[in-house]
Amino acid sequence: MSQPIRSFVAFDITNNEIVQGIFETQEKLLRTGADLKLVKPQNVHITIRFLGNIQLAVVERIHTEMERAFTAPFEVELEGVGVFPSLKYARVVWIGIRKGTEQLKEVSDRLESRIRELKVKPDLKGFNPHITIARVRTGRNRAELVRLVGELQRYDFGVLRADCLKLKKSVLTPKGPIYSTLKEVCR
Repeated sequence: MSQPIRSFVAFDITNNEIVQGIFETQEKLLRTGADLKLVKPQNVHITIRFLGNIQLAVVERIHTEMERAFTAPFEVELEGVGVFPSLKYARVVWIGIRKGTEQLKEVSDRLESRIRELKVKPDLKGFNPHITIARVRTGRNRAELVRLVGELQRYDFGVLRADCLKLKKSVLTPKGPIYSTLKEVCR
C-alpha cells in the first residue's frame, strides 16, 4: 500500500493585487504584537474540502468528481477580516467572502456528496467559505488584535475569478506546510 497523501481541494488566490492586500494586512496584524503564525501569501487559498490523508489510488477518482462538481468559473469578492471561533477566543484570522459564497457552497456540496463513497472522512464542521491568513498561538496582545480586526471588518480586498479548482497535496514541515498541485480543473 502506498503512503497516504495529506490533501485538500481549493481555489488558489492568484490575483496579485489581492495577494498584496493580504500581505499588507498580515503586516498590520503583526504590528499588534499578537502571537500569530501567518499563512505564507503563496499558500493562501479558499478551501472547498479538506480531505485529510487519502490514498494515491483515489486521486483520479477525486479529480473526476472535481470535474463534475465545478462546471463554470465565477467571481468571488473578498471583504473584511474576522476571527474564529469568537473575538474572545480568537484562534484563526480570516478574510471574508461577500460575493460568490453561493457558488462556492454549490461546488462544495456537489463534491461532498460525490466523494463519500471514496472512503474520505466526512467533513463534520461543514463548509464555511473564508480565507485563513493567520493562526493565533496565544492570547498575547489580544485586545490590540481585536481592535484591528474591528477596523478591518469592511476592508475591500477585491474580486478574484474562481476558474481553477485544485487538488492540493500538503506536506507539513517545521517551517510550515508545503503545497503542491496534484490535479486541477480549470474552466
